[in-house]
Amino acid sequence: MAGGGAGVTHLCGPRLLSAAAKLSPPDLKAALIREARALGFDSIGITSPDSTREAGNYFLQFLGSGGHGDMDWLASNPERRTDPRALWSGVRSIIMLGVNYGPDEDPLDILARRSRAAISVYAQGDDYHDVIKKRLKVLARWLAATTGDEVKVFVDTAAVMEKPLAHAAGIGWQGKHTNLVSREFGSWLFLGAIYSATELPRDDAEADHCGSCRACQDICPTAAFPAPYKLDARRCISYLTIENKGPIPHEFRKSIGNRIYGCDDCLAVCPWNKFAQQGREQKLAAREALRAPALAELARLDDASFRALFTKSPVKRIGRDRFIRNVLIAIGNSCDARLVSEARRLLGDASPLVRGAAVWALAQLMARDEFAALASRAGGEDDVTVQQEWRAAAS
Repeated sequence: MAGGGAGVTHLCGPRLLSAAAKLSPPDLKAALIREARALGFDSIGITSPDSTREAGNYFLQFLGSGGHGDMDWLASNPERRTDPRALWSGVRSIIMLGVNYGPDEDPLDILARRSRAAISVYAQGDDYHDVIKKRLKVLARWLAATTGDEVKVFVDTAAVMEKPLAHAAGIGWQGKHTNLVSREFGSWLFLGAIYSATELPRDDAEADHCGSCRACQDICPTAAFPAPYKLDARRCISYLTIENKGPIPHEFRKSIGNRIYGCDDCLAVCPWNKFAQQGREQKLAAREALRAPALAELARLDDASFRALFTKSPVKRIGRDRFIRNVLIAIGNSCDARLVSEARRLLGDASPLVRGAAVWALAQLMARDEFAALASRAGGEDDVTVQQEWRAAAS
């Protein structure tokens, strides 16, 4: 989930153009696939700009239901998502590419280690936007130089419906959890797109292979799927811990467990992961420091140490205060009384968001009479939201 925009345009020289003129469309596509594979892309497919009209209608219904929550960037210029030509009128073909980031261990195992933090697999390594964009630009330059036509590159950075386009391009299908599933790589593909002004042979859309399975829906801790193929982001732990800027609603705090950045449950439980492979890109591999960090250590991060720990990581985007808010929710769910001191210290944090989460964490870990005594001494709080947390916890 990200907003913004990035595109690059290139033209080629006459020498390469004359060579490209000899390539038939199938040969050009075959050469493109070879270049993509050489650059480390694991999947590639090509579709047309008008291949996602039905998905566009579903997207508008999603917005109409309010399921996007506070993600205003999703609702901004929806016509650009539903019709790629509204984003760029010159597009003739859309090339979808995938990079496998399959984990080397089961992402669900960490959930039983309640004093440790669960960070979504995709965020344990370097930011995939930076890693993939560089490769996309190289491939796009090759295509532009070979054809003489304009290209634009996108990596989750503009009004592009990557998953429906990848489905239409034959890379995978959108499962009942709305995420892309690949027969070859399971749940673990990062996606990027090249919009090209060149007419290229299309691939067939991938069939839906979910069948009667509903494992992804059944495992969701917060019941974020009101129906198959429908997501209410406002209930999704990824939304709550990443996109949500305010306090996490009380009704979801217990269900979050020790997930402090994102959630992999619906991805990890998919039966198609039996065909998944471990990712080969080292920059996307999990850093040891982020595999199962101790909640106590994370709770001590100030802004500088937070930025240092999450250099080149997507986690850095949410900022230290929202991150510590998430850590405190996990501390409250840890059942580990040794973490009381960490939460008590954060009652004096400069951020009201952090102080409010610390109140809740202490209410979960401390004996009721001990917490009541603490609450009776907690005067001088001038933030209304934090005052509400004290009142709710004491009631």
